[in-house]
Amino acid sequence: MKKKAKDLKKGDKIKIAGKKATVEEIEISEVAGKAAIREKQGKRKCRIEAKTEHGERIIIIRPDDYPFEII
Repeated sequence: MKKKAKDLKKGDKIKIAGKKATVEEIEISEVAGKAAIREKQGKRKCRIEAKTEHGERIIIIRPDDYPFEII
């Protein structure tokens, strides 16, 4: 099953770069300059902090509509 980045919640188990990880924190932000706001070309980004099964911490930034595989 796949879930968009903006729909992820703390505790979700996802697959990142072939590794299984648990979402610890997610932050959604607007990334747009003044020109982009006027032209409505800005894209929301999600900053996802996750911890792998081996205790490795991963931080990844993706567009809010990026699909993640849920385990």
